[in-house]
Amino acid sequence: MAEVIEWLADGTPFSPRFNDRYHSEGGGLAQAREVFLGGCGLPAAWADQPQWRVLETGFGLGLNFLVTWAAWRADPLRPRLLHFVSIEAWPASADDLLRSAPTDPELQALATQLHAQWWGLTPGFHRLVFEGGQVALTLCIGDAQAMLREMAFEADSVYLDGFSPQRNPNIWSLHTLKAVARRCRRGTRVATWTIARAVRDGLAQCGFAVQKTPGVPPKRDNLQGYYNPGWEPRKPPTTPPMAPSHCIVIGAGLAGAAVAASLVRRGWRVTVLDAAQAPAAGASGLPGGLLAPLVSQDDNLASRLSRSGVRSTLQQAQALLQIDQDWQPSGVQEWRADAEPLWHVHAGWIRPARLVQAWLDHPHTTWQGGAQVDRLQATPGGWQVLDAQGRVLAQAPLVVVAAALASRAVTGADLPLQAIRGQVSMGLRGTEALPPYPANGHGSFLPDLPTPQGRTWVMGASYERDNAVASTTAADHQANWERLQVLLPDAASALQSQFEKGTVQAWAGVRCAAPDRLPMVGPLAPGLWASTAMGSRGLSFAHLCAELLAAQLHGEPWPVEKKAAAALDVRRYLSGARG
Repeated sequence: MAEVIEWLADGTPFSPRFNDRYHSEGGGLAQAREVFLGGCGLPAAWADQPQWRVLETGFGLGLNFLVTWAAWRADPLRPRLLHFVSIEAWPASADDLLRSAPTDPELQALATQLHAQWWGLTPGFHRLVFEGGQVALTLCIGDAQAMLREMAFEADSVYLDGFSPQRNPNIWSLHTLKAVARRCRRGTRVATWTIARAVRDGLAQCGFAVQKTPGVPPKRDNLQGYYNPGWEPRKPPTTPPMAPSHCIVIGAGLAGAAVAASLVRRGWRVTVLDAAQAPAAGASGLPGGLLAPLVSQDDNLASRLSRSGVRSTLQQAQALLQIDQDWQPSGVQEWRADAEPLWHVHAGWIRPARLVQAWLDHPHTTWQGGAQVDRLQATPGGWQVLDAQGRVLAQAPLVVVAAALASRAVTGADLPLQAIRGQVSMGLRGTEALPPYPANGHGSFLPDLPTPQGRTWVMGASYERDNAVASTTAADHQANWERLQVLLPDAASALQSQFEKGTVQAWAGVRCAAPDRLPMVGPLAPGLWASTAMGSRGLSFAHLCAELLAAQLHGEPWPVEKKAAAALDVRRYLSGARG
């Protein structure tokens, strides 16, 4: 439920929960520009940097983010990527967010974009992206100290914001400031509007050098400083970020294409190798798939990750695909035996091969089919990719293996990958009375998918473990028909004649899954990474995993909490390798 906001007579938003204004009587715009942006030396400090990472302790109504985003847009020396990570325990409604935006036309336009992505803000991390992925807002919904513990990056600028220390002491406590300090590097600048003695003393105790500066009326003073402890902070060892150069991705399905897209967005040149003659030749060649979150009674980790993944893929589809031809945000009806039907508003169908092709369609991405990769060989300059005859197919400082079941043989790592064969049944639509939207539950049903043959319905898929042969069978048609009778009895009756006459067509593919049915992503050795085992949820997980991989490579804020990233780490199955 969204936070309740009241509006004072002068138009200022007010929080009944904290009995405090969201910004000063003089308006929040000057405060955002002078106290926070200017107080951290921006935009000058980020000039010509590959990325800039801002940490904010209270998102409120998003004004600091909008002003920082606008400054980034206006700066010809802006960094390639702007990461803005903000904590908010009580998110406002989307309508209040838009209502509170300044009347400035540019900020109004940015607020409208933010408003469009302001949905599904359950506790945890949510990655919202703008400017083609060059501006990323990571919203951390929950208690400040808990959210700070789940972060894994060093901030370049810190905005200490929130309701006053008297109204909301927890966000200004020494424990919170210590957690902020753990997210700082030496030299990180910090700015805030409060000069409360407890805040100044707490910052100094945590290693910040701070001083009062002239305030924004009606406040006389603000506070600025930088992180410069008189001791060497104890932090876990980390691998230095890799500078973008050349990367080889092995595998041209959803997982590999997503990695290629995430890396070229950060300045890499990527060569994608695949044994097939065309991309998406394996399980990613499914004619059409559903993009909908996984639902569980206990809202387990897989469910929460699937929500993050669905958001991530929807953003990509919106930016890259043609609506109604490649995808459709139609919503999905979820039928459950143990509960009332659910309606997923932010869901729909996608043609996976179209998404793969869109990810690969970049001038800095080179596709090479018919590349039979046998093994990898480490060299002083990186990695060589060899075929069975020992010939070098390609070489680069970085290799990412996204080769599904072949990932184990290519990497030489003992990855417990399981083959899961799946078959869908499909046929051309006639005059049958079918539901107007996709359904999910006991199998899934797409009622109206555009294909070269015409408008097509798709039902499936079967789930056969330990079968790596992508053949089609009449038995699976029967199994899909039986699933349809449970999922949508009326649709099953309407399509009964197609099944009985044998006019139903089939497509089969082999998915690759881990024992816990979560993807495997992360480093295997210096310069060697993996992103694989997407199981039957490649549409949900591929881009999320690619963004996590890219964030870990570059020292960026992660799109998911540390505990979620640990559950995805490929090293969880490698004895003694996890770190």
